[in-house]
Amino acid sequence: MTAAASDLGISPALRDALERWLSHLRGVDGAAAHTLTSYGHDVAGFLEFLGRHQGGSAGLSSVTGLATPDLRAWMAAERARGLSARSLARALSAVKNFTGWAAERDGADATAILSARGPKFRRKLPRPLSVEAAAQMLDTVGEQGREPWVEARDVAVVTILYGCGLRISEALGLTGAAHPLRDVLRITGKGGKTRLVPVLPAARDAVSAYADLCPHDLTPDAPLFRGTRGGALNPRLVQKTVEQARMQLGLPATATPHALRHSFATHLLSAGGDLRAIQELLGHASLSTTQGYTAVDTARLMDVYRAAHPRA
Repeated sequence: MTAAASDLGISPALRDALERWLSHLRGVDGAAAHTLTSYGHDVAGFLEFLGRHQGGSAGLSSVTGLATPDLRAWMAAERARGLSARSLARALSAVKNFTGWAAERDGADATAILSARGPKFRRKLPRPLSVEAAAQMLDTVGEQGREPWVEARDVAVVTILYGCGLRISEALGLTGAAHPLRDVLRITGKGGKTRLVPVLPAARDAVSAYADLCPHDLTPDAPLFRGTRGGALNPRLVQKTVEQARMQLGLPATATPHALRHSFATHLLSAGGDLRAIQELLGHASLSTTQGYTAVDTARLMDVYRAAHPRA
């Protein structure tokens, strides 16, 4: 049972339904652990509100047969307690998923919830680094380590983040079996989905330089990137290294490890890369997610245009 479900006033039937739904997401849809935690928390909060709103513990039929005013009351309550429009949209998505799953099994009509529209919000565009700043970042991260092998490790990690467009979790999930890097990496991303990512010579060379200096045995089943004591490298150390390099270079706070992934995509797009191909390289489930980079690139081009146009 999720902590969220057990701690709130939710009927046993709904707690059971919530657990079965989460198990379905885990087993059938391959949802990641953090996604399950977020969805479980969102739906548990919704069910707890529903129990209070209806004056008692809500049953499954009260969820699948919920009327539009009831759903709006929940959304209004969430906004009143300070939930952002973005977070409420995510919570509504979780509630819709749970309700649709429950209605399908109960033979109910959940049109009221499934057709509900979430709050509008302005999607934050990625903040990529310029090509020059990305190159400076790669040069600078190697100066943050205390030992040569640590410096080589940091350069290798950051080079892979930028050169292959990986998430931190994906880069740190590589094992010794990946060394030496081949022309293509098979990456398991969100939802257990796999994708093939080409490896640039710079990334291959950086990992090779790190492996030559690493004092730990990089066995095939152990993490490729190690901490100083030999365990798996902590993501926070990667973030700290990039943060130190960012401050040294005078880059904005948006210059994070994840920004290197955004930079990878934006620079590919600027160079004429195909949007669908970039979607595959990034492992985005939806093309609309990747299309955010189109807006970034257009915004950059407009800035250049305004700066150069004599009447701008």
